[in-house]
Amino acid sequence: MAADVAAGVASVRALPELTTTRFLESWQLDGFALAAVLLLGAAYAYGVRRRLRAGERWPLWRTAAFYVFGLGTLVFATMSSLAVYNQVLFWPAAVQNILLDLFAPLGLALGDPLGLAAPTGPLNRAVTSRVARVLTYPLVSSVLVLASELTIYFTPYFATALGNPLVRQLMHLQLLLTGCLFVLPMLSRQELLPRWCSYPVRAALVFFDGLFDSVPGIVVMTSGTLVAGHWYSTHPRTWGPTVQHDQLLGGGLMLTLAELVALPFLLLVFHEWWRAERDKTAALDARLDREAAALSLSTPADQATPRPAPSAATPEVPEMTRPWWETDQGEVGMRMRGEH
Repeated sequence: MAADVAAGVASVRALPELTTTRFLESWQLDGFALAAVLLLGAAYAYGVRRRLRAGERWPLWRTAAFYVFGLGTLVFATMSSLAVYNQVLFWPAAVQNILLDLFAPLGLALGDPLGLAAPTGPLNRAVTSRVARVLTYPLVSSVLVLASELTIYFTPYFATALGNPLVRQLMHLQLLLTGCLFVLPMLSRQELLPRWCSYPVRAALVFFDGLFDSVPGIVVMTSGTLVAGHWYSTHPRTWGPTVQHDQLLGGGLMLTLAELVALPFLLLVFHEWWRAERDKTAALDARLDREAAALSLSTPADQATPRPAPSAATPEVPEMTRPWWETDQGEVGMRMRGEH
């Protein structure tokens, strides 16, 4: 084991300066991340194929978002130069963690894997379980995201992950899962959220979550304590920024990326809100059309009822026909009378 550690330290020290060209060309294989990407991709493809075979359509843009934005971000975060250089520079590790915590969950949620899954399948049973409901409760999930990031950077967790591949994989999984706990319900069915969490409330929660997501970056930038300072100090470089400037750069990138993803997330919630209102209006219009058609079919029979002939002493008064919604006791009639 000592030989492996020594070899790892030697390989870290042997890394050349990170230039723009090396940033684009440096890649390494992460077997655990690759297995997760292949498994998620295969499960999603099976769901799409099942939908199409049943004669149902599935939006192409959702499939593209899941594979390109969701799984693509996972691959880039765990196998690109960010993963190659995260043991000698703090800022690649910081960017790597933000991508796993904020960007990848958003891409996966845009693919709507919960809507694609079978209603009685294991995935839907898992996300509707009591434990999942507690973890995805909006206030709980937002606190978990913030606590997860602060725990990583201001405990020995991060420094241990740099030197232990297994702990590093656990940290990456933690970031991805905590991010999904907040993002997936916000862009999915109402059943996954409390009844009070309507779309206006969702928009407010996403707005405040964007503010919360900026906290770790600000704290890292302004902290007088170096994050994993002992690790980076014992792995000296002859190139690149100092350890202090490296942490300042990493915190700035964390803050920038957190705010960069907040606006699209908020716009997506507004888009889902608009879609829900559009579908609700279309369903109400269809119901009104059905009730109007049923009323028009029953009207001739009512008009055929014989009426008594007017007497000479009592002149005939034209009967006034009341609008149907004034007497209708259903939900539509109540809405038309303004009782709802």
